Amino acid sequence: MKLKMFLSLAIVVISGQLYSQQIPLPTNLPQEHPRLLTTPKNKSMLQKRIKKENWAKEVMQGIRDRLDPYIKRTQEEPDWLFSRLMMYWKSHADQVYINGGIYARAEGKAPVPTVRFGSTRGIGSSIKRPKLEDIIPYMDDTKGVFFQNTIKEGAPLEWVDQAAVSGANIESVNSEIIGLGRDAAFLYWLLGEEQYAKLAFGVFDTYMTGMYYMKEPIDEGNGHAQTLVGMSTFEVIQEKILPELAVFYDFLYGYIQTNYPDKLLVYEQAFKKWIDVIITHGVPHNNWNLHQASLILPVIMVLNDDVAYTDKRGRMYYIDRILNKTSARQWALSKLMNYGYDKETGIWNESPGYAQSVTGLFMEFIMHYDHTYHQNLLPYMPVMKKAVTVLPQYLFPNELTTAFGDSYYAGLSASPIVDMVKISQKYKNREDEELFTGMYKRFIGNRVQGSTETKLLPQIQSFFTGKPLVLDKHIPAARLKDFVTATFYAPNVSWFVQRSKYHSKAHGLMISQFASYGNHAHSNGVAMELYGKGYVLGPESGIGSTYFEKPYLEYYSQFPAHNTVMVDGISKYPEMLSNHPFDLLGCYPATGRKDGYYPGITYSNVYFLEPESHSDQSRLLSIVNTGETTGYYVDIFRSKRRNGKDRFHDYFYHNLGEHLSVQDTKGRALDLKPSEEMAFAGGHLFALDYMWDKRAAKTNKDYRAVWKMNQPDSNHVYMNLWMKGYDGREVFTIKAPPVKSFRSNEGLSYDLKTAPFLTIAARQHGEAWNHPFVSIFEPTTEKEGKSIDSISTFEVGDVSDDFVGLIVTSKSGRRDHIFSSAKDEKVHYNNMTVQGIYAVISEENKDFSLFLGGGTLISAKGITIRCSEKANVVLVYKQGQYFFASDKGVSIIEANGKKITKNKTDYQKVEL
Repeated sequence: MKLKMFLSLAIVVISGQLYSQQIPLPTNLPQEHPRLLTTPKNKSMLQKRIKKENWAKEVMQGIRDRLDPYIKRTQEEPDWLFSRLMMYWKSHADQVYINGGIYARAEGKAPVPTVRFGSTRGIGSSIKRPKLEDIIPYMDDTKGVFFQNTIKEGAPLEWVDQAAVSGANIESVNSEIIGLGRDAAFLYWLLGEEQYAKLAFGVFDTYMTGMYYMKEPIDEGNGHAQTLVGMSTFEVIQEKILPELAVFYDFLYGYIQTNYPDKLLVYEQAFKKWIDVIITHGVPHNNWNLHQASLILPVIMVLNDDVAYTDKRGRMYYIDRILNKTSARQWALSKLMNYGYDKETGIWNESPGYAQSVTGLFMEFIMHYDHTYHQNLLPYMPVMKKAVTVLPQYLFPNELTTAFGDSYYAGLSASPIVDMVKISQKYKNREDEELFTGMYKRFIGNRVQGSTETKLLPQIQSFFTGKPLVLDKHIPAARLKDFVTATFYAPNVSWFVQRSKYHSKAHGLMISQFASYGNHAHSNGVAMELYGKGYVLGPESGIGSTYFEKPYLEYYSQFPAHNTVMVDGISKYPEMLSNHPFDLLGCYPATGRKDGYYPGITYSNVYFLEPESHSDQSRLLSIVNTGETTGYYVDIFRSKRRNGKDRFHDYFYHNLGEHLSVQDTKGRALDLKPSEEMAFAGGHLFALDYMWDKRAAKTNKDYRAVWKMNQPDSNHVYMNLWMKGYDGREVFTIKAPPVKSFRSNEGLSYDLKTAPFLTIAARQHGEAWNHPFVSIFEPTTEKEGKSIDSISTFEVGDVSDDFVGLIVTSKSGRRDHIFSSAKDEKVHYNNMTVQGIYAVISEENKDFSLFLGGGTLISAKGITIRCSEKANVVLVYKQGQYFFASDKGVSIIEANGKKITKNKTDYQKVEL
């Protein structure tokens, strides 16, 4: 026992040291230029490749075709290209002022033209930039900028205030010109033709000399914007022109050193000032930190050694800053990883889209660093292996990722897996090569990325993408269950997943359940996504607009845009960085289990404190698997204010489809009347006014809703919802703003991005704890039809009012009795007894099963199972054999009084 404790402690200590130790700095830094994408010794090899290999010829020709028209123009007018840079050509202003996320003015007087700042922080408008040839040379006028007004017919050019320009349009002009100059610098290095050097130098010198004289922008309100602003734009993470300038400088260095050596220090001081602002500003505790490090890494690489500068701040100083040193807004990478990644799960603490991006960016950083410095950072970042292997947990059965928070439904990113394969091959780590090659083959396929058979873009990076990925043909594709499990819990983003038949796109079922914890979260309470018949049928609404515009702020990030419950029309808390997780009270099977569990039922039971109304909320979600191609979802949502002053609780559910109908259980349409009760009026959220065509009916009877999504092959997809009726229940159908979480139309027959998102809302007047929202969802298709024949409720005396009893009868003859209690109490019904949070007692012909979730007693079919502490237990009788599983010790008592004691047991055949 002591030895085990010692070993456990040793593992913890060693793991902690790996995460906190200093990363050794590289040695033998390259001294020649270029050094970023290639080196001088590779020039002749590239020249030969371009002569001999068609793909390289095509890339080269594409670059020249794009650049040569500008070469011709600059031969006639040497200043044609650089004069179109967005600069303060006349004023020479060196001090920019912003008002939050909007440009205010520029003052001061530098000895040379300086770089014009951006317009707004991501706010769109009708004022867009023109083509380069339509830009007035040396444009700098008190009237603003001469840009296109796209809202007017013909999009005429007109003078407009700089602050009115659509976000990033000013910066994009400079980025385009810098990109052309960068390509010219590359062609000069490769071909030695001075015409390219002259064009490149004119652009680089004008821009970088102007930047040398620029001062750090000032926010007039001295607000949060001051901590985010960069030298050329409103967010340091949007300084995407900076790495391009580093590549530009790297290829042009020889020309500058020969012809303008005095300018080298000017440019490098400008680079260093830019780096310092990025390190000083920004956000340390999320993806920004890594974006900042990734933006400045290429610039660091083109600087000289520390001794070359009077302040001793050169390459080594800045490398150490991003790897090992922590400041207020730029953490060391080791600290960032410790903060952002859950070392147990490998999940990054942001929404799925950002999390997947961050993992890819970390791997890209590791690869770029290794390419230049020949140093493998992976041993100092041990969580990265788990961070890549966990990515498939985000997938639905159709292999689109979940999209809670600020995310989109998308496929699995290949790049971090590719990078893991490549680095394991380079350092001859066979175990990792087998793991990640198998993963690549299973989730990405056998296609070879980077193959020269693929048509590459006409850009200089195409020459330096690295060796094509070569997969070991002897390594087989991995199994899905090696990476995806029936349940998965990520506490650092408050996300829980349940899956059944998840190997099947057509018949798989999956619930993605989440609250609001970590970054890029929405104000959504305990929300969910539902999958069925090849689609995420109950999806997230998406982002809707930029983060700074009203559609996002007032609707898409708020409760009514999600599949959740809102209290009294006021439920709201901070979106983006949020600290409102749920508490996972119970689940089955245990998170991450790959085998040894009963596949027929999954469930989760969570508690959430809704902070605005100070309400208790409990949501029990479950998948009941009824056959090889059939199954359904159970959703029991309880909600009540702690002070007892409940006015109403609203259950929202949005589903894909073109048609929505609501009926009673006999198939008669509910008499829905136009209603304005669900609205901002009355002191409720603005979000409710984004919805329209609201119709409502009051009923205390059970009811059902059906969404129909037409399919080109006429095998239409349906979501069938049954809900239990209560006194005080009001049912709404609503047209909500379009779903914006899909990047494509998913092959549907209607336009997702413009069609209303058909929504049902159930309003419970008064509390919704003893009158909970009780739902059964079944996704079906036209050809297969529904598998559920009927759903009914059963009442039980001498139990709490919050008890829910359901009977779900399938067309196969299977009958499920579902028990749900918020309190720990015995419930007796028809020779069945349950004491637990959740139970499902099923029978079909002579077969039966007893499932108990978070309970101490279940009794039926002449068998009683008792537990001394709350447990998840299942006993199945099938074709004359018993199967059993329990996560705690239990006693099984048969009808004849025989008592059998069972310890914690994986699901297996047993003798009774």
